[in-house]
Amino acid sequence: MSPHHHPHALDATQDPADERLTSLEIKISYLEDQVDALNQTVYRQANQIDVLIHELRALKAQQAAGGTVVRSLRDELPPHY
Repeated sequence: MSPHHHPHALDATQDPADERLTSLEIKISYLEDQVDALNQTVYRQANQIDVLIHELRALKAQQAAGGTVVRSLRDELPPHY
């Protein structure tokens, strides 16, 4: 096996400890991708919650002032819906 052997290429000459290490490295890589995806989801949801809080406050203020709501809440949804 050359020193430039690809770290993810498993072969019959690879030692069991190397196989375990490679397997762990692959799992960690997948977990990092999943954590990144979850962070993006949490960030997006936090922004959506902020928009909803703002809209709810505006509706409550309008209701307290005796105004009527003629627009649809659907008009207030972010464009990705």
